[in-house]
Amino acid sequence: MDKTWWKEAVVYQVYPRSFMDSDGDGIGDLKGILMKLDYLQELGVDVIWLSPVYQSPNDDNGYDISDYRSIMTEFGTMSDFDRLLKAVHERGMKIMMDLVVNHTSDEHSWFKESRSSKDNPKRDYYIWRPGKNGKEPNNWESIFKGSAWKYDEATDEYYLHLFSKKQPDLNWEHPELREEIYSMMKWWLDKGVDGFRMDVINFLSKDQRYLDGDVRYGKQHGDGSPFFMNGPRIHEFLQEINQRVLSGYNLITVGEMPGVSPDEAQLFTGKERGELHMVFQFEHMDLGGGPEGKWSNKKWELSDLKRILSKWQIGLEEDGWNSLYWNNHDQPRIVSRFGDDGKYRVESAKMLAVCLHMLQGTPYIYQGEELGMTNVCFERIDEYRDIETLNSYEELVNSCGWTEERMLEAIYARSRDNARTPVQWNDSRNAGFTAGTPWIGVNSNYPEINAEKAYNDPNSIFHFYKKLIQLRKKHEIVVYGRYELLWPDDEQIFAYTRTLDEEKLLVLCNFKDYEASYSIPEGLDTMSATLLIGNYEQLPIEEISVKPLRPFECRVYHLK
Repeated sequence: MDKTWWKEAVVYQVYPRSFMDSDGDGIGDLKGILMKLDYLQELGVDVIWLSPVYQSPNDDNGYDISDYRSIMTEFGTMSDFDRLLKAVHERGMKIMMDLVVNHTSDEHSWFKESRSSKDNPKRDYYIWRPGKNGKEPNNWESIFKGSAWKYDEATDEYYLHLFSKKQPDLNWEHPELREEIYSMMKWWLDKGVDGFRMDVINFLSKDQRYLDGDVRYGKQHGDGSPFFMNGPRIHEFLQEINQRVLSGYNLITVGEMPGVSPDEAQLFTGKERGELHMVFQFEHMDLGGGPEGKWSNKKWELSDLKRILSKWQIGLEEDGWNSLYWNNHDQPRIVSRFGDDGKYRVESAKMLAVCLHMLQGTPYIYQGEELGMTNVCFERIDEYRDIETLNSYEELVNSCGWTEERMLEAIYARSRDNARTPVQWNDSRNAGFTAGTPWIGVNSNYPEINAEKAYNDPNSIFHFYKKLIQLRKKHEIVVYGRYELLWPDDEQIFAYTRTLDEEKLLVLCNFKDYEASYSIPEGLDTMSATLLIGNYEQLPIEEISVKPLRPFECRVYHLK
């Protein structure tokens, strides 16, 4: 297996709006990130992934970009960014930018020109279609609910927006548009950034027939995803991006790809393909989905989680590479979802960390994950800020007959705002995030869960993550070892081995709040086993133990 720095790295995602506010306006900013770089260096991460910091009207919290070469006013200036980039590099870390090129803001100068007339030179930078029988060009539903088309009176046509109506989709069929994007990417790379996380990058190529999607029972709109996910020219576009831009730099790339399979991901990440290093897939995060997607919030089974993660581990083992994540800005807090955010919060957060970081792939930590931050339960819908959450509430409660209680329960479990409450730095007012009024409420549990308290406790989740990162740098097997699942049907224990030459790791994770008995798998030479890491204090250090796993206990044994 080829050894590369980005396989061995650990990435930390910063959502700037909620990370640290330096000026008291209630919004996190670049100077705030600069203030906390020593904290990230202490944790041991290698790459900082910045969610969008470009100029934006913030309809979708920065994922609606109005100027790719300017910094959002609320976050600071380009000089602030340059200082941050320099300081990150001085500490031996790298910065990965969020690249959003499936769509822009409707306030971008390109779109203003595009909508001005049908013969404007930038008209075809976006996707315009005439109506059909007095209605939209097709029946596609937006990811954020409602039609994916918006009528524009100025030219009597509709434009496509797979997300918010203020996020018109770019037309990647147009060569001049692609040249503009490549120029912008080179501009950032020449400035010194170290890679890109590419937002919904497998949406770039649309089936040019724009056929209607299937309509599920009770739905008003159709599912257009077969026509815009992994479309007919997607590999051509990504290979062109690589040839024209990426191949000239030593960087890290990861593509967000909803709906992608391991076989497809191998095409996107295969060594000889010349596309991307790794993808973010959603299959494990879609557990518990139903007719209303994540809002259905159904029960999930551990065997399903194991099956999905194992499929991806094995599917990309020989060619390609996995990204490993539980949390990001679009997902609820993992300790609340797959762990126990009450009595066993610390134990389950550590167990989930081990379960993920011992898999093969590049691990991603989302801000506050290393503290065991939990979901938030705001009492009223008007305390939420996320456009997806608010639009879904409007549709499901006001149009589909859901009770407010049912919807709020789903929001408590699955809303994107669970990840977007401010980082809890200490037990002072607003958790030390801001001296002003935060743009979204702080989780009320900050006096108990905060970075200062965690840093001063050697047994905290923070120090556990730090140790996990150190183990990755010390033991090559953690990065490159071959994965094999044990006991696939066990609904309590997630167990697997990693193997590299004569070395082996045995990873045991109890996903329940009660004990789990197990037997040593046949064929494992346990005579020289040592405990590499575990989340309970009283453990045998020098030899393997078959004592039952305690609630949410994890153990990693190193066998030589």
